[in-house]
Amino acid sequence: MEIADVDRAKHALGHISYYRLRAYWLYFEADPESGLHTFKPGTTLEAVLTLYEFDRHLRLILMDALERIEVAARGSWAYQLAMVYGPHGYLDAALYPRADRFQENVDQLQSEYDRSHDVFVDHYKRSYNDPPLPPVWMAAEFMSFGLLSKFFSALGGRADRKAIARKIGFDDRVFQGLMHHLATVRNICAHHSRLWNRRFTVTFPMAQNPPALAATIDPQADRKLYNTLSMLLHSMAVVAPESDWPKRLAALIEENPSGDFEAMGFPPDWRERPLWAAIL
Repeated sequence: MEIADVDRAKHALGHISYYRLRAYWLYFEADPESGLHTFKPGTTLEAVLTLYEFDRHLRLILMDALERIEVAARGSWAYQLAMVYGPHGYLDAALYPRADRFQENVDQLQSEYDRSHDVFVDHYKRSYNDPPLPPVWMAAEFMSFGLLSKFFSALGGRADRKAIARKIGFDDRVFQGLMHHLATVRNICAHHSRLWNRRFTVTFPMAQNPPALAATIDPQADRKLYNTLSMLLHSMAVVAPESDWPKRLAALIEENPSGDFEAMGFPPDWRERPLWAAIL
């Protein structure tokens, strides 16, 4: 690896760390599987740091969308269950076909409630003891996104699931898998892990509707970032239609310093696919 600025190299290694940067220069190795750690000719530390910064900005912009979609999902879940079943109806075991999963979810909710010190939670703890858990609109605010995903997945009523998912822009079956996937993506971003060319282990069903989304996603990229970004583009148009997030995302993607869009799962014609063509 060529290091033109030794001082910058020392600063990067001291403030980012060798091990974290290695996840990015692995991309520049000639044969990563060989164990020889030989770089491709012309590899520079500057290129590694530029790719690192690109990935950092990518995580930050995804967190913006994930926050909006997560808040919308929490609100949609709480609204549907409160309006149909009442403030504490979400704790009715009859709503959930699998009693064991329901109990696991309630146990986890109780644990998260006990650990929470939000002002509204402390007020409920001081003021009420029956029922022991708060109403659904409060639970939606302190429970983890992963647990919200589990409560949604456990619901037996298709009408409830469809009503909740529709407000986020998806069919309920797609949304169920997408919630689990987005929870893992958020964890990756929150822990500042490499994102740009990651191969995901948790995937989601391919959306068949609306047509623009179906024509944008790529079945060949089911474990790559491209489909995740495409799903976020669609959902953001539903939950935050006035946001400039899509254009900011597209501008950042175009700056991809590696020039390797395939590593992110982008098909060759991605710029012509409906959701991307509309913002480029």
